[in-house]
Amino acid sequence: MKIIEVKDYSEMSQKAAEYIIEKVCQNPKIKLGLATGGTPVGTYKKLIEDHQKNRTSYQNVTTFNLDEYIGLSGENKNSYRYFMDEQLFNHIDINKQNTNIPRGDSKDIEEECQRYEELLAKYGGIDLQILGIGSNGHIGFNEPGTNFTSQTHVIELAPSTINANARYFNRIEEVPTKAVTMGISTIMKSKEILLLVSGETKKQAMSKLLNGNVTESFPASVLKNHPYVTIIADKAAVSGLMIHSE
Repeated sequence: MKIIEVKDYSEMSQKAAEYIIEKVCQNPKIKLGLATGGTPVGTYKKLIEDHQKNRTSYQNVTTFNLDEYIGLSGENKNSYRYFMDEQLFNHIDINKQNTNIPRGDSKDIEEECQRYEELLAKYGGIDLQILGIGSNGHIGFNEPGTNFTSQTHVIELAPSTINANARYFNRIEEVPTKAVTMGISTIMKSKEILLLVSGETKKQAMSKLLNGNVTESFPASVLKNHPYVTIIADKAAVSGLMIHSE
């Protein structure tokens, strides 16, 4: 693992955007794995600013999102399809047909999981996967206890995850309790992983990731087994921690 410590969220977002832009310029047909939630919003904003200023093109880029809530259509303002359109896709020159997100409103969710997994395989997997980390160590929506061999699947969301995501809904009762998520083995097939970590609320998770054992009870720990992981973390998330960058 390579660890890049930065001052704050703004610098994390800038560094992450620069990292992604460099990869896109090196390989205009790159396959990007994208994440949702609060952590990557600043990064996406920086990508948009760069696109508008420097005309970095995404016309031939293909994207795969990690997950989607079950029961929400892409038109729902709380869906991750809507989130990605609003936070990134609508503001760059990407072909929307090349942006892939699990269909949370599919009539057959198990079939949708298989379709998404097969689609990833058809494209040869992901070149660069962007990840965040949950306070309980989840990556994607792979909650503690998820098998490391899992592929795209349905997951029951942990109470801590539901509580963390409640800020995006009017009431906590509106937060879906299940989601479709790329599995851990699917994520681990990515050629390279970029993990973004910000804020004091993630410090305990970072401590477990850096200093704990590899265990399914803390899903992010599996990243220690991946040969190419870069972590960009701000001071609030890592201050006082013993960091052993490899």
